[in-house]
Amino acid sequence: MNEAARIIFMGTPEFAVRALSALYNNDRNVVLVVTQPDRKKGRGRQLSPPPVKTAALNFGYRVIQPPSIRSAEFSNIIIEYEPDFIVVVAFGHIIGKNILDIPKIATINIHASLLPKYRGSAPIQWAIINGEDKTGVTIMRMDEGMDTGDILLSSEIEIAPEDTSGTLHDRLADLGAVLLIQTLNAFEAGDIQPVPQDHSQATYAPLLKKKDGLIDWKTPARSLEAFIRGMTPWPGAFTFDGKKRLKIFKAKTISAATSDSPGTVIEGFPDELWIATGSGVLSIQEIQSESGKRLPTKEFLRGYTLPPGTHLH
Repeated sequence: MNEAARIIFMGTPEFAVRALSALYNNDRNVVLVVTQPDRKKGRGRQLSPPPVKTAALNFGYRVIQPPSIRSAEFSNIIIEYEPDFIVVVAFGHIIGKNILDIPKIATINIHASLLPKYRGSAPIQWAIINGEDKTGVTIMRMDEGMDTGDILLSSEIEIAPEDTSGTLHDRLADLGAVLLIQTLNAFEAGDIQPVPQDHSQATYAPLLKKKDGLIDWKTPARSLEAFIRGMTPWPGAFTFDGKKRLKIFKAKTISAATSDSPGTVIEGFPDELWIATGSGVLSIQEIQSESGKRLPTKEFLRGYTLPPGTHLH
């Protein structure tokens, strides 16, 4: 391998932009960027390009957005570019063996966990939800399984007590970009030693949907605190006051005893919102009503009444 190694990059969301930027800033030879089609977003349902497309065009790369990557037409395009590497970062589609086997050297992937833990689509959220105190990034050689390929390089970071999936996402994206360049350098130096994963230690991080953010107040307070951090900003933790949806962005476990049923607003200071849980009490720090803005609880309660005894569900 040399500096002119031909790289095809496949990625879609903001997480992948850091890696693409690292390739650009390190003068790597990205010959093609593949990303998903533009999607309708927002209330106006306007077509919006994936973040990777926007970045790639700014860098002057050729971009394609195939409606399917299973077609013979797509695989022929990849073959024509004669890649040494395909780099895959949160592309969003399963990539078949016919594509994985095209590069002369390897198809490699950046995954936001310490594999084999948290294989799947939402490793960042699930690591926080499950109360992990560390996670990391793994660079792996892709195979046909879901995040089952040999490990090429990995690095660990701590999950801070205040981390949300949003803040952790950004640190892991930066770490992944650094590790990608280190991996390419190691290939160049002939210093890559793939390590098979211990599949018996695998855990999974399934895709999250909007409905998964519903808070189950029967859960202990400490677990709910982690749940809310893991669900922020996507898909968002929420509860209902009657038929009104309330979105909760930040909460803290407090040392208060209660015999009230889970989900009940309990007596606290006038500018605080305390909720009984399956074990312990949760103090809501930031909250948003259906038609309002995200606010500190003190400000929220000036315009929205949740008296003690109110039952959230």
